[in-house]
Amino acid sequence: MEILKDKNHRLLQYISLPIIWSLLIPLIIFDIWVEVYHRTCFYLYGLEYIKRAQYIAIDRHKLQYLAWYQKIGCAYCGYANGLVHYWTMIFAATEKYWCGIMHKKHDGFIPPTHHKNFSEYGDEQEFNKKYR
Repeated sequence: MEILKDKNHRLLQYISLPIIWSLLIPLIIFDIWVEVYHRTCFYLYGLEYIKRAQYIAIDRHKLQYLAWYQKIGCAYCGYANGLVHYWTMIFAATEKYWCGIMHKKHDGFIPPTHHKNFSEYGDEQEFNKKYR
């Protein structure tokens, strides 16, 4: 990665670090809140729990060739990206439970993969069959 050797680029990285790391606080707060929701509402709905360990992997810090600060960054990214993936699965199951309707198709929109078995947008009969 030649771009990392550019001193101006590295300076920009240092400037952005506080912004990146400031996200850790809301991630942790939201993590706790989503887990309360997940454990409470999924039980009430009879939905299967989403297994957290299937989505969050914090393992790259074990690589010997990384510097200490890279290991910390890898742990952060493993947590943050895995957490958002985990949340996506929780919210996808919630969406399917309450209202599995595809969004209206339009240019530029990339539909979530979990929508593949949802009712077509505007298909009232299919919706009523599934949810009424």
